[in-house]
Amino acid sequence: MQCTPGEADNLIIKLPQEIPQKKIAVLRLVEAIDNLYERVVEFVKDKQVDILLIKGLEYSLYKYEKRSFGEITEGQFSNLTSVPHILNHLNQQRERFRDDFPISFVFLLRSFSINYFIHRAPDFFDWRSGVFELPTTLEVVEQESNYLLNEASCYNYLKLSHEKKIEKVLEIQDLISEKHQTENSRVSLLFELGNLLFTINEYEAALISYEKVIDLKIDKCSTWYKKGEALRKLGRYEEAVTNYDEVLVFNPDDYWAWYHRGLSFSKLGCYEEAINSYDEALKINNKDIEIWGIRGMAFYYLGIYQEAIASYDKAIEIKPECCAGVYYYKACCFAKQDIIKFAIENLQRAIAMSYEKYQNRAKTDASFDIIREDERFQALIQ
Repeated sequence: MQCTPGEADNLIIKLPQEIPQKKIAVLRLVEAIDNLYERVVEFVKDKQVDILLIKGLEYSLYKYEKRSFGEITEGQFSNLTSVPHILNHLNQQRERFRDDFPISFVFLLRSFSINYFIHRAPDFFDWRSGVFELPTTLEVVEQESNYLLNEASCYNYLKLSHEKKIEKVLEIQDLISEKHQTENSRVSLLFELGNLLFTINEYEAALISYEKVIDLKIDKCSTWYKKGEALRKLGRYEEAVTNYDEVLVFNPDDYWAWYHRGLSFSKLGCYEEAINSYDEALKINNKDIEIWGIRGMAFYYLGIYQEAIASYDKAIEIKPECCAGVYYYKACCFAKQDIIKFAIENLQRAIAMSYEKYQNRAKTDASFDIIREDERFQALIQ
């Protein structure tokens, strides 16, 4: 039966009421399995069952899905080099299922999983099998969309397992394509799909989602920013800058757009433009030591060492306990100017802070880090 997980839950409740003369049981799978036969044997033992509803078989398919997340509803099923173990198991055990279980099996699955069955478990699927599509109602679409959007979070996405990430991508894609879906919810879901794909490093696929949102001319500012981030991750820095510029048209006080615009210019070697962006960001928030640090690096690469040192000093002023790297690059600036006394003083601070940072680790590891930094500095002096 082709249906969403929400519809499956509703069916599980309603079906016994609609056919009370049948004994209905529900086997819920919550993780990937390789052997369904043994699970069924154990589950139906000492039970009278006419119809067995099985929910959650998708987990056994997601585990073996190797295509990129952006293609998992588009890919071809003709390549059978990696058939999920559960489908091989069903193909091989179909006679045992028929002979040992005088019951009807109903698998509650998404369309993606139905295609898996058709193309990768043909022996099991073709034997007295049929597909029924459970129509989705407007209420169910609205309920599932609201639930997904309310729980959406990049932090939560990062915590998901590989299988759960695939499930979440499919869930969002199914809701986007629902005929009862409203335009506003569809746009919000497209944006969330882009965010999910972004967190799992599928930047090209994320771009497609963000561009669809932009084409619909809704929620421009955050979408331009996320598109810029995806382009930056792909190394397409000039395009990223263009998207950050679009953000700044709508919101000239967007700190992160200025910050990442500066990073993109730095990657392009356009350090003066980068510094201009960092300065605009600092007008909004001048308490972030990272931006003072990268501003210093831009001046360093331009050979303007006094300005670089001034930026590093601002970072140290704000949060001195987190500035081992800042002291190191400040030492580099002095070394470039042949001011060896100050270079050594700053290097010693960097070493001392590195030692304090790593003192809870093994002594050999801490010593290696300190020696490595000292060797890098000596190379710069030479």
